[in-house]
Amino acid sequence: MSINKQTVSLYMEGFNAGDHAKILSCLTDDVVWDMPGAYHHEGKEAFDKEIENDAFTGLPTITISRLTEEAEVVIAEGAVTCQLKNGPLLNLVFCDVFEMREGKIKKLTSFVLDTKKG
Repeated sequence: MSINKQTVSLYMEGFNAGDHAKILSCLTDDVVWDMPGAYHHEGKEAFDKEIENDAFTGLPTITISRLTEEAEVVIAEGAVTCQLKNGPLLNLVFCDVFEMREGKIKKLTSFVLDTKKG
């Protein structure tokens, strides 16, 4: 497995464990995280605040079904289950596009779909 895919896998492991340090170790200092239609974050501090969004409780369960890499881009497809504080359990599918620099995530664009809506 390439260093870029290893970094993405480590990043996902960090989310499953709620391990901020592990997640942040996978990022460049100038990281950008976009979820079109939802948010745009720049830098590790902003990224760190989104790791445990106040709208959710507990830890997500993330599973990766496919990792694809070309040049400095890794695409991760998978599913995530998470619990809203004041709502239902969400079952989502995602496609994350990771732009890499020297084995670290410099930009993440997340596309997420609620399977009950879609």
